[in-house]
Amino acid sequence: MTAAASTLVPADAVEWLQSPGFTPYEAAETAMREHAAAIREQGAGERVWLVEHPPLYTAGTSARPEELIDPRRFPTYRTGRGGHWTYHGPGQRVAYVMLDLTRPHGRVRPRDVRAFVGGLEDWLIGALTLLGVAGERRAGRVGIWVADPATGAENKIAAIGVRVSRWVSWHGIALNVAPDLGHFGGIIPCGISEHGVTSLAALGRPATMPAADAALRTAWNGVFARAL
Repeated sequence: MTAAASTLVPADAVEWLQSPGFTPYEAAETAMREHAAAIREQGAGERVWLVEHPPLYTAGTSARPEELIDPRRFPTYRTGRGGHWTYHGPGQRVAYVMLDLTRPHGRVRPRDVRAFVGGLEDWLIGALTLLGVAGERRAGRVGIWVADPATGAENKIAAIGVRVSRWVSWHGIALNVAPDLGHFGGIIPCGISEHGVTSLAALGRPATMPAADAALRTAWNGVFARAL
């Protein structure tokens, strides 16, 4: 796995990696699978890996063929994460989270996938708060949502799709910083057609990747950090 930087987050044992440029999806999935196995079998260090992908669509385990509206628009990939169809592309920060869930992580109990997903939601909500956006959960809808107080419309700003293999997590979250929102039009994102998608840029908030990364790193410690 190549990366521009490798940094140990204070008060935590999780390594943060950031890859430059656009990471091919197949390479990312292979690297995640291999590192998750190394955590499980060899006690390798836990990791959060920050990437951007070229434009593509991925199908989770619940994805239905009719949710792929334009199959020729971008490359498509079947993947073992949970969820439906999602888009990845430039301007979207993807964070792949590889943790040993047999161990506690801050407020997240061990061997509790539901608590882990809840922790990912808390992490995203905390990061968005730092960026001046009120992210919210919605019952029955995975991911983080933003409500327009004027119209009542709700749009998704961050997606969550994880896989847990013998208590080691991989895949993770995708935060819309400044992607081309028109690219979501080739799918029904996350299987939900009655709501749209948004981004920090569309909301008029700080829409740089460094700003988003800084917020994600800070918010992580409030949810997952373990005291040494």
